[in-house]
Amino acid sequence: MTLRTRFAPSPTGFLHIGGVRTALFNWLLARHHGGQFILRIDDTDQQRHVEDAVRRILDGFRWIGIDWDEGPEVGGTYGPYYQSERAELYRKAAERLVESGHVYRDYSTEAERTADRAAAEREKRAYRFRQLPITDEQAAQYEAEGRPFALRFRVPPGRTLVLHDLIKGDVEFATDEIGDFVIVRPDGTPLYNFASAVDDTEMKITHVVRAEEHLSNTFPQLLVFEALGAELPAFAHIPYVAEPGSKAKMSKRKIEEYEKSGILVYLHQYIERGYLPEALLNYLARLGWSFDASQEVFSRDELIEKFTLDRVNSSPASHDQDKLFWLEGEWMKTASPERKLEGVLPYLQKEGLIADPPTAADRERIGRVIEALGDRLKVFSDVIKLGRYFFTEELTHEPDAVKKRLRKDGVPAMLAELDQVLAETEPYDLATLEKAVHDYAERSGRKMGDVVNPLRVAVTGQGVGPGLYDCLVILGRESCRARIARTIQMLGKA
Repeated sequence: MTLRTRFAPSPTGFLHIGGVRTALFNWLLARHHGGQFILRIDDTDQQRHVEDAVRRILDGFRWIGIDWDEGPEVGGTYGPYYQSERAELYRKAAERLVESGHVYRDYSTEAERTADRAAAEREKRAYRFRQLPITDEQAAQYEAEGRPFALRFRVPPGRTLVLHDLIKGDVEFATDEIGDFVIVRPDGTPLYNFASAVDDTEMKITHVVRAEEHLSNTFPQLLVFEALGAELPAFAHIPYVAEPGSKAKMSKRKIEEYEKSGILVYLHQYIERGYLPEALLNYLARLGWSFDASQEVFSRDELIEKFTLDRVNSSPASHDQDKLFWLEGEWMKTASPERKLEGVLPYLQKEGLIADPPTAADRERIGRVIEALGDRLKVFSDVIKLGRYFFTEELTHEPDAVKKRLRKDGVPAMLAELDQVLAETEPYDLATLEKAVHDYAERSGRKMGDVVNPLRVAVTGQGVGPGLYDCLVILGRESCRARIARTIQMLGKA
């Protein structure tokens, strides 16, 4: 039997990294066993549908490296892969369940259901909807009147349902705790528990791997599978992603709070910041999946080879932005200079710092800047924060750097002398500049730090950064001298 997994996101907003992790676990399981991964769009709730959300889902998965064997833009034997286009399948399945007696027409009104709920409260019993008494004559009258009705699943009383969960073990639930649930609204739209079970059956899904928040949905779905006479897929419910250093579930209500702390929760945020997809894929795979404590960096192929559900933890895993950033740095070290160049281009172009398309001179300078930044470049957007001054003649001095390095007696005079050093250095290259500055420090009786640090702030505006001599060469003689002059002028005005 071919293993078939699926991921069925709702296009109701941005894709959360918890959802991406669920999709990844499904994808890895399918790839590990040589099976198939299906992408299905759960878009039956049109009221919550967000324009272009599907496009973001597809583009996001492609970016991170999750491909699908069946689904949107790919097709497949069991399509269509949008639930909104599968209405006929749901209609036929509902008719079968009505004919078999598992489902009935519920003509009850909101007022009647409210009264039924109030009666349960008076009797101090938990409210579970059950079919309200109705005669055949009443049913015929309602039908003749065209009275709206929902289709409800008739839940059998007195049973204990047992779910053999591949992560949580056996989980039991009493059917007496489940009310008769609606499978089709009066307007004809199917509800999640019904549509999902029908689709999993029709698409021959063998493994349903999903977030544990769906565990409560599983038991009504077990009843639907049973009523349809379908073979049950294997179920595995993944614990949620917890807040950093906590077991509390990450909440959408706290998104702004997370962002202020530098915690990113949506896939598009990582794409926009310039993370490498390999790093995020690696991190999410290890978020709740254990293999070898001594290994943290896994390639895509290694993850496929090693991933199994029996190593997925049964307790929540805390999101660790620092660990992700470390992994990003490790993966960035493996990126080629050309890939880094292509990665930073969009950020420089967006800021108007280089031409679009870039000139040969732009590309040459970018390559030199990337080499100078070295391991400091962790994400592609860092090129703006760390290297803006390489691409503009505007000079912005960091206040703290000015206070620490430039607001000292004799610094303006020293910078004027260093300006003359730069003017006379030939050739104007890294080795010659390093020797010239070193010789200046020696003959002036200054420590190297007292020379190098003020010079760095004078030409870059920053207190830290790439090697000083790399900066001097990349910026060029005339630019460096002009910056020194502006810095001296600024200090004279203070």
